[in-house]
Amino acid sequence: MSLPLRIECGPCVLRPWRRGDEASLVQHANNREVWRNLRDRFPHPYTAEDAAGWVSYAGAVLPPTDFAIEVDGAAVGSMGLIPGKDVERYSAEVGYWLGQSLWGRGIASSALDAFSSWTFANTDLLRLFALPFADNVASCRVLEKAGFQREGLLRRSAVKDGTVHDQALYARLRPMGP
Repeated sequence: MSLPLRIECGPCVLRPWRRGDEASLVQHANNREVWRNLRDRFPHPYTAEDAAGWVSYAGAVLPPTDFAIEVDGAAVGSMGLIPGKDVERYSAEVGYWLGQSLWGRGIASSALDAFSSWTFANTDLLRLFALPFADNVASCRVLEKAGFQREGLLRRSAVKDGTVHDQALYARLRPMGP
């Protein structure tokens, strides 16, 4: 995989996590509204120790699979891949979050569109998929605006903060060649 240091996305840039991102990461990640739509491995409250651990981990993975979403020089969210294994080795789950103060500005959908295109151009993946909570209308809309199609509904498939959720299954496929 060839790796540009920066993936230009219009209103933002995707780039590898690096030292110095910790304070901005805590500022944007330590938010219950952000946390309530993410997997339980994303901590809440989100502390300086959590940020230091994440930046150290994500910054050391080569090639990178997790990128900072940068706006105006600050890391304000994250976007990354969880590669599949075995027979699903040509698929990857995509995940993302954005600080609440930046919601509704088209940043996440622009970043996801650019990230998906970059991923297909620089890997042998055939499929990217996401599993947002079905009642997270904003995240479903981000996926749709970034070219993902809804493929199904996984009923009662997740529990977050004591609440049972359906998950929507969205996917974007590698474009077919000429």
